[in-house]
Amino acid sequence: MAEQREPDGGTVGDREVVRVVCDVAGLSRRFDYLVPEKWRGQLRVGSRVRVALQGRRVGAWVVGLDPEPPSGIALSELTGNSGLGPPPAVVDLAEWAAWRWAGPVSFFLKSASPSTNTWSLPARPPAASPSVELADPALSEIGRRLAAGEGSRLLRVGPCADPLPLLEGLLAGHAASGRPGSVLVLVPAVGWSERLTERLARRGVAVVHEPSDWARAAAGWPVVVGTRASALAPLPLLGAAVVLDAHDESYRDERSPNWSAIDVVVERARRDGAPLVLVSATPTAALLEAAPLLTMAPAREHSDWPRLVVCDRRGADPRTGLIGDELVALFRRLLEDGSAHPDRPVVAVLNRTGRARLLACADCGELVRCEHCGRALAEGGDELVCPGCARVRPRVCAACGSTRLKVLRAGVARVATDLSALVGEEAGEVAGPPRGAQGHEGWEGRRVLLGTEAVLHRVRRAAVVAFLDFDQHLLSSRTDAQERALALLARAGRLVGARSAKGAAVVFVQTRLPDEPVLAAAVRGDPGPLGAAELALRRQLALPPFSVLAIVSGPGAPEYVAQLHGVEVTALEGDRHLVRATEHAALCDALARVPRGRAGVRVEVDPQSV
Repeated sequence: MAEQREPDGGTVGDREVVRVVCDVAGLSRRFDYLVPEKWRGQLRVGSRVRVALQGRRVGAWVVGLDPEPPSGIALSELTGNSGLGPPPAVVDLAEWAAWRWAGPVSFFLKSASPSTNTWSLPARPPAASPSVELADPALSEIGRRLAAGEGSRLLRVGPCADPLPLLEGLLAGHAASGRPGSVLVLVPAVGWSERLTERLARRGVAVVHEPSDWARAAAGWPVVVGTRASALAPLPLLGAAVVLDAHDESYRDERSPNWSAIDVVVERARRDGAPLVLVSATPTAALLEAAPLLTMAPAREHSDWPRLVVCDRRGADPRTGLIGDELVALFRRLLEDGSAHPDRPVVAVLNRTGRARLLACADCGELVRCEHCGRALAEGGDELVCPGCARVRPRVCAACGSTRLKVLRAGVARVATDLSALVGEEAGEVAGPPRGAQGHEGWEGRRVLLGTEAVLHRVRRAAVVAFLDFDQHLLSSRTDAQERALALLARAGRLVGARSAKGAAVVFVQTRLPDEPVLAAAVRGDPGPLGAAELALRRQLALPPFSVLAIVSGPGAPEYVAQLHGVEVTALEGDRHLVRATEHAALCDALARVPRGRAGVRVEVDPQSV
């Protein structure tokens, strides 16, 4: 029979053929399959199907229509049709993301796909501007102007500023512009995205929360709100985008591939010609380099920062430990006058889990370390535990045999006991991931909380936030230590409220580095000079964003990096290698040209620490 061609698919004889990417980790090759007659004309780029692969059935996505099948190979039929998947533009974006972060395209296609089989899309409602005017015309007007423009813009606002007026203005400006497409709003946390969706809906906005309502997002709903994964939301066309708290680390995936939602939405806005607003109280060097900066009036930005109290601990009595007298007095006052209550507790932050993170022998003074890997041992119940290799041993000094150990660096659990005794009320401990909607948190209902950074994301309001050892953030070995430290102060400020608010609480910082630029920026409510200095330093040292880096590790790393060309490779400790280039195109092309092989190779593009 003569070969025939259909507009929506290739043919073998009179049979349609499609090219697919399989949902199999580590498999990058594409395969061609025949389309059963019952699905003729139904499949499009992005459709989800099932195929037979090496004796088992796996999920797959259609990524090509009308392919040229390899000669001499008998093609198998698709075994299942799983319904709709991401639109062609998002499939193409997923291909770009796979190249950009040296990961499998299936990973990104899965993020852009519905969690259940979806066969049809609802009708798209007309766009509607908010029906309630908000009491912040300055931010609302900025939103209107940004919606009428093009390209990416970075807007710096105080951490306590309500972003809703900005969104109100942007939605009104987008509607007035007549530009087609949906408005995408990204926020760092699921709880925040749900609350923002409800607030917009109450104001008459046709808004959906993604990915819980994938079908409406795919239908082109006027406004779509979501978190990191929603950078790949199945919008047919992006009309405008807003990223709130664009500096937040939640926008970067800690797993491999370590992709960034910020970079994805920047690329998406560029492709669709849509305006993009990156909103941040503490813009990072990468954000400052990525888009032109807009700022509020200095007095307005200053008023939207919290009141910061810096407690200089250089002359403190060492016997007081981590909890100074000034902090104890502040906590007691707030507890006694009723300012602290379960819905607005006093919060202390210490970024060390466990009871004791550093121990020494009280008799000979030797540090208590693991005999296997040399790391400092931590308390784990009645034994000592190595955080590196997980080995356990009795509470005995390996040097002299003494059982008398003293704490040099206490963890959250130990300090919580001390704090409870000093303020006269039991402190709840907040550390680790939340237990979920059905799990009861042990700290709920407490007026005093102590936790790691996690407490800043689990509590919505606080009478005061105190950092017991802020120097550990200032002196971190990470290249972005100052940016992270300032972001923590901004996050804490959102819990206590702006300094301009009546009866505003404070962020209390204990430090032996009171003159650090990070603290000065927070006190002034002006991160501008700090950001400019950080950008200048990175330019001088050729650090990102003025260079691009990748870390290659694993048993197969030496063989892998030996095949890289056009990039600079530096061997680090163990099996880790640093790969450097002047731009992402050179780096990503070099990584894509070399197959991973059978030996384990892990590639982290744009590593957060080196």
